[in-house]
Amino acid sequence: MSSNMPAKLLLTTLYILLVFLPIHMSPHDVNIDTHSFKSSSSTSGHRSKIGGGGSAKGCNNNNSNSNQLDTNTTPCQKSTTIQAVPAASSPPLVFADQRLEVVYPTVQKFKSTITSDPLGVTKTWVGSDICSYKGFYCDTPPDNSSATALASIDLNGFQLSASTLDGFIDNLPDIALFHANSNNFGGTISPQIAKLSYLYELDVSNNQLSGPFPTAVLGMSTLTFLDLRFNFFSGAVPPQIFTQNLQVLFINNNILTQGLPDNLASTHILLLTLANNKFMGPIPRSLPKALSTLSEVLLLNNQLTGCLPYEIGFLEEATVFDAGNNQLTGPLPLSLSCLEKVEVLNFGGNLLYGMVPEVVCVGLVNLVNFSLSDNYFTHVGPFCRMLIQRGVLDVRNNCIPDLPFQRSVMECAEFFATPRMCPFMWFHGLIPCKLPFQHSIHN
Repeated sequence: MSSNMPAKLLLTTLYILLVFLPIHMSPHDVNIDTHSFKSSSSTSGHRSKIGGGGSAKGCNNNNSNSNQLDTNTTPCQKSTTIQAVPAASSPPLVFADQRLEVVYPTVQKFKSTITSDPLGVTKTWVGSDICSYKGFYCDTPPDNSSATALASIDLNGFQLSASTLDGFIDNLPDIALFHANSNNFGGTISPQIAKLSYLYELDVSNNQLSGPFPTAVLGMSTLTFLDLRFNFFSGAVPPQIFTQNLQVLFINNNILTQGLPDNLASTHILLLTLANNKFMGPIPRSLPKALSTLSEVLLLNNQLTGCLPYEIGFLEEATVFDAGNNQLTGPLPLSLSCLEKVEVLNFGGNLLYGMVPEVVCVGLVNLVNFSLSDNYFTHVGPFCRMLIQRGVLDVRNNCIPDLPFQRSVMECAEFFATPRMCPFMWFHGLIPCKLPFQHSIHN
């Protein structure tokens, strides 16, 4: 029995060593696959960092004896470091000319104020190549033949909306032409546009602009084309505008109120429209002579009063003369027969009376539309009746007894109960021209 004791002791000792060996092993005695460790622990380590710095389970805290590991050499610690990657910076804008660089902030600021762009026009207003923006055009400025400048902007019909154009037009120092009709721009016209030394065409028609007439345009010697139609400008029109070096002045369809100034006699304007405002008083006798080169004279839908001047016969180039829907009175002057180029004559909606002159009906061979409706004419001769039959002359709602669609007897009687006389009545019978068909009246 004593002989067996050493054998049993040896077995017991080996058993104890085998059971407790993992507990007493040093990290240096174990071959660790560091690659697989890093890959499994790095995810845990990053999650710990992002989550706010909790313990990295699966790295140094896998078991209760992890405090025995050398934490300074553990690859898990290296994997938890996050390297920040710097964002790529945009390259600086390079402009073809310093003049374009100067206006770039102005264009971009205006772009930021646009509240509606249904056609996507402003999507092209990106980058330093301003000359390629939709609606923008560059050219050589007058003061430097080697430079490139923003010379013209054409936004016609783009349907853009913005509360104002102030700070835009007036900050484009080289602009020569600015067209922006048929948009939804509001506000007023900045007085600062007076400093634009090259601007010769300004068209802001058919918008929502308001305020008084933009007096800043007065004295702008380069301006030859001014179109303010279909806005909400109100008040008086400075008489100086009619003697300025303008060729085109369109101010119709606003809320402008005043009499037509006498200085129209010295105007240089070739195209003038005053319609659909609230201009008052008579048509100046000087007006026809002053506008003798006009092809269209549009005075309709105002509050003009008085009689048609004899001088109307001097509108030798007119193809359209429209003074409908005013409060003009008196007979038609025979001098109308001198408007041999006229195609449209409209005096409808006034207080005119008397007979429709035969000489006008026979002499104006180019007439397409001759409206005398809604007046108080009492007689129409045979040549004028021919124009009625052809659908050229409209005399509805007058006081002509034997024609249909006339005013009532009572209405006509009430009108003629108030005497109406015109000054210089003797001029109404004069014909200041030779009529090629005048002999037909006597045959």
